[in-house]
Amino acid sequence: MHIIAGSCRGRQIRTVSGQGYRPAMGKVREALFSILESRGVVWGAVRFLDVFAGSGSLGFEALSRGAVFADFLEKDHAAAACLKKNAETLGFADRCQVHEDDALRILRSAPRQPYQIICVDPPYGEELFKPALKHILRNGWLDQEGFLIAEVEKQLPLNAGGMEGLVLETERFYGNTRILVWVKSA
Repeated sequence: MHIIAGSCRGRQIRTVSGQGYRPAMGKVREALFSILESRGVVWGAVRFLDVFAGSGSLGFEALSRGAVFADFLEKDHAAAACLKKNAETLGFADRCQVHEDDALRILRSAPRQPYQIICVDPPYGEELFKPALKHILRNGWLDQEGFLIAEVEKQLPLNAGGMEGLVLETERFYGNTRILVWVKSA
């Protein structure tokens, strides 16, 4: 897997393998970042939160494009070690932090400051998206002008319940993957 754009364009990202890991495909990352940029995202002002980070492909892509900082939440030891190695190899160790802990536990408390972009990419079939969303919204993780992104399985039922305060900006399908982008409502 390679970084698509920015200072590390073309550089390789190490990935982990195993059940539940499916790094964001290049075409999905390219489409997602194009959507964000078309909505006026200025990377030099972005703090990025990668929830259920896995290999961290989305967070590292954001850092390559100029995000100020990225936090990665990943409880699996092998994946967290891979994230740390990628951060060092890509030269981002001073602009990111890997939190090797349960994402839902971390999200239950308030952040030091909110994030402009939060990406939630839970393992398929584990029903972790809705609890993560609840904690993100309840505890002030998303900046007032921020974007909340979900990369979930195509058939995951999502209704408006629990999404009060968000407006769906876009929804796209790529094979079995569904990308949703929300903003906070006025």
